[in-house]
Amino acid sequence: MPKNKVLVVDDEPAIRYTLGEALKGWGYEHLEAGTIARALEFFESEHPLVVLQDIHLPDGSGLDALREYKSRQPQSVIIMMTGNVLVDDTLSALRGGAYDFISKPIHLRELQVTIRNGIEVGTLRREVRTLRGEQARQFGFDQIIGDSRAMRETLSLARKVAASEASAVLLQGESGTGKDLIAKAIHYGSERGDKPFVAINLAAIPGTLIESELFGHEKGAFTDAKARKEGLFEQAQGGTIFLDEIGELELNLQAKLLRVLEEGSFRRVGGLRDLPLDVRVVAASNRDLKSESEQSRFRVDLYYRLSVIQIDLPPLRERGDDVLHLANHYIQSFNRSFRKRVQGLTSEVEEIFRHYRWPGNVRELRNVIERVMILEDTDQVTTTWLPRDLMAGGESPRGITGGNGLEEASRGAHPEAGRGRPAFLMPEKGVNLEEVELSLVEQAMQRSGGNQTRAAELLGISRDQLRYRLKKLEELPEHP
Repeated sequence: MPKNKVLVVDDEPAIRYTLGEALKGWGYEHLEAGTIARALEFFESEHPLVVLQDIHLPDGSGLDALREYKSRQPQSVIIMMTGNVLVDDTLSALRGGAYDFISKPIHLRELQVTIRNGIEVGTLRREVRTLRGEQARQFGFDQIIGDSRAMRETLSLARKVAASEASAVLLQGESGTGKDLIAKAIHYGSERGDKPFVAINLAAIPGTLIESELFGHEKGAFTDAKARKEGLFEQAQGGTIFLDEIGELELNLQAKLLRVLEEGSFRRVGGLRDLPLDVRVVAASNRDLKSESEQSRFRVDLYYRLSVIQIDLPPLRERGDDVLHLANHYIQSFNRSFRKRVQGLTSEVEEIFRHYRWPGNVRELRNVIERVMILEDTDQVTTTWLPRDLMAGGESPRGITGGNGLEEASRGAHPEAGRGRPAFLMPEKGVNLEEVELSLVEQAMQRSGGNQTRAAELLGISRDQLRYRLKKLEELPEHP
């Protein structure tokens, strides 16, 4: 195994000799340079893991050399040395990216520990950089499948946003349209791509904990705050924070988020001072936040602050043959996972996929492909294992056609219309009223992405009434 290289840069031969002998004894391969010019030649050709850099050299300042090292290799470990410790030099070195600063005469035991720790830090930095590079490839724009006009326009706008300095972006679209993938593509396609990407689903965290999760807290801020905790905004510093389901954020917290966006700073719960913040906020919602703000369910000022850059993701039903491209992508993916060799879809399945409305969008498609890949024994996806509602072209699992079996009549075009509420045409064969009601409940839950409050609003009933109907739905036996 090759030895780790350490470059010693000092204009005093005795110091270079002493450090060189010590480095050999510690198992390192050492290189020596008495000038900055020679040091940069070694740095470029030998790629040392660590540089021990003196500040004062005949041909310039070690601080200038530090900046050059970091510009060529940001992950390099540079340890500065000087016999005349000045506060300004120390601060300049650390701000310039130096790992540490040691004074002469050098204590060899201290130097050995510093070098060892620096190599470990450098190794971690390279691993993190490699991992983030893999994530950038995995979640880049090139990995998003879609050739429809609607998707091309969406991706074109998202690429422009990624290349911009926009501090806030709003993604809107139905549940399952891939808002999280667009958020990651924007992050990894931007200059912030080598910094953290931090995501939080605001609908999944109790309201009493969200403020602490976002902004962190100081020790003793509340009963269980036994130590200081960094919030997600702090963890995302320099990168991107993805606030999924932002429509679920309580109004008082919306006001605090607006302040963070406007002022570029935040305060931990229980804190006494504001902390500077450098993050891009990508917010997402499956609700129409403009409509929500008009009904006072979302702060209008926060909506306008977020929607300076707004990207609307098209539902799968408006993306044409993208559904087939996505299906084949998932087939190949599950072929690798399940060790199968399914070649694709039959022409009959392709037609079914084209005409189905996909209320659950891409997420529903992925689940359908996973199901049939588990069960299918042939070399193509056939209709054998497709879910019943898919086979019915959007029919309810309990046999109510057309989603709810009823069509809304145009006002004035039907004798029952015009009485202050929309009229619906009953099929000639009649309907089962209970099944129609429960079918509508199912559709509302699908459209709201499982959000009971939103589903109740779609149905024009209270949340308690919705829960009563959901309980009935659970108790109803499946149609044979």
